[in-house]
Amino acid sequence: MNCRICDAAAEAAFSHTILTKYPCDYHYCEACGFLQTQEPYWLDEAYSSVIAATDTGLVQRNVAISKTLSVILFFLFDRHGSYLDLAGGYGMLVRLMRDVGFDFYWADRYCENLLARGFDEFNVGSSYTAVTAFEVLEHVADPLRFIAESLKHADTRTIVFSTTLFEGSPPEPGSWWYYAFETGQHVSFFQARTLQLLADRLALNLYSSGSLHMLTDKSIRPSVYRLLTHSHAAALSAIPRHLLKSKTESDSLSMIERTS
Repeated sequence: MNCRICDAAAEAAFSHTILTKYPCDYHYCEACGFLQTQEPYWLDEAYSSVIAATDTGLVQRNVAISKTLSVILFFLFDRHGSYLDLAGGYGMLVRLMRDVGFDFYWADRYCENLLARGFDEFNVGSSYTAVTAFEVLEHVADPLRFIAESLKHADTRTIVFSTTLFEGSPPEPGSWWYYAFETGQHVSFFQARTLQLLADRLALNLYSSGSLHMLTDKSIRPSVYRLLTHSHAAALSAIPRHLLKSKTESDSLSMIERTS
């Protein structure tokens, strides 16, 4: 089969059972380093429960992401702009970011917004300063199309996202937890050079630090991006929390007005 990112030939790398019952072939592209499953026919079943029961780190990760994201947006982008969280799940990240004071909105085709109700995507066709997509790209069979359409939809040239990378040949099935065979939800896997190709195809700049990445038309010093995304820089999240006005109370009053 062909690579879904660069269209070069993707060779069979290994096979493994997913969802404990379906055989699945994984194909690796030497040209760009992308690893993909065969056409994922099992996704309807995999997403019968959108948030996997095995994902016990969901809350912890969202809290950590909100701190780092607050630092990135406050120091590099318009702190008073509007932002859209794609595949926002239960709305936890949107709620956390609004609690800090950022104007964040939620979008997700498959999950119910439980924690940021009333702040679904506003006025489709409106512009956002940036979109975010945390723990999304590994779930998407066609990442290039997903990013391109998301940027166009939100009328922005910036996406901040996360995904765990691998280096060299695909890891052995028993040695990398990120395959998540038991859930069947991870179907795309990236290397640093894969992300660089995505950036080139979209005419954007790539900034990457660990599992946190950004594609944007802004020019940023890579050292600054690495500094702001370092684990120790999470302490800087106290600055936007102090200087921005939290939307916690105003959001509550807004919801009361809407329902009265």
